[in-house]
Amino acid sequence: EDVDIPSRRVLITGATGLLGRAVFKEFNENNWNTVGCGYRRAQPRFEHINLLDSIAVHDIIHDFQPHVIVHCAAERRPDVVEGQPDAASQLNVAASANLAKEAAGVGAFLIYISTDYVFDGTSPPYKETDVPNPLNLYGKTKLEGEKAVLENNEETAVLRIPVLYGEVERLEESAVTVIFDKVQFSNKSANMDHWQQRFPTNVKDVAAVCRQLAEKRMLDPSIKGTFHWSGNEQMTKYEMACAIADAFNLPSSHLRPITDSPVVGAPRPKNAQLDCSKLEMLGIGQRTPFRAGIRESLWPFLVDKRWRQTVFH
Repeated sequence: EDVDIPSRRVLITGATGLLGRAVFKEFNENNWNTVGCGYRRAQPRFEHINLLDSIAVHDIIHDFQPHVIVHCAAERRPDVVEGQPDAASQLNVAASANLAKEAAGVGAFLIYISTDYVFDGTSPPYKETDVPNPLNLYGKTKLEGEKAVLENNEETAVLRIPVLYGEVERLEESAVTVIFDKVQFSNKSANMDHWQQRFPTNVKDVAAVCRQLAEKRMLDPSIKGTFHWSGNEQMTKYEMACAIADAFNLPSSHLRPITDSPVVGAPRPKNAQLDCSKLEMLGIGQRTPFRAGIRESLWPFLVDKRWRQTVFH
């Protein structure tokens, strides 16, 4: 029988990652012909592409002829970027510039995923028009990536987002979910950062924004330039840990708030809150409440299985 393949085509880079998986699912479930590519974890669902291989990138884009490309692939761990600056710059800047060129070649709308870390965190909330001033190399490479894609393809959207969480394959996949073990093992006290103000954002919500942006763009070519999206619950890591404990009825008295600015690792902005009113005015966006989203993300990693029985049966 003839299978009805949707006429709208989207290509997603980094489709094996935390955000990429959610973006792939969102488009795929909303009547888009969706192709995802990955590198280390690609097989068998996704195309295996090294984004630094410009011929491979050219070929997949010319073969598939996507209407939209969502560029989720990046080195997004600030401390890794500090240690491997050249590799990070290759992926975050050079590969992004090349992707923008190739997108322009087939008339595809590129959505480049960027970060709140392009700001120094001294005068939030930040509008799209505010002047970036990244404190760490990760923020610098993402900002250079923004400039590179816009220079190579003015029909691009840059979407800046903050710290992400969602359905993880392992707890270390997100800076939010990684704290679950410290919450669960309450027999030893755990120091938690209570200085940096974060806005944890569910990848499902970002995925919905990408799809809504793409669909609006298909109707309105003026949809381009820089946009911000973020959850709207302000929390330090300590407050996230307490909220996680609360969501699973776990003790939190072993969690210790540390209010000094951290001295180890890449410098982080104190509060890089993003003003999302531009997307909101377009009627774009959704927000999952943190407790609901974190419960859905973390319950498979719960050590005490008795809790699952009471909640899910």
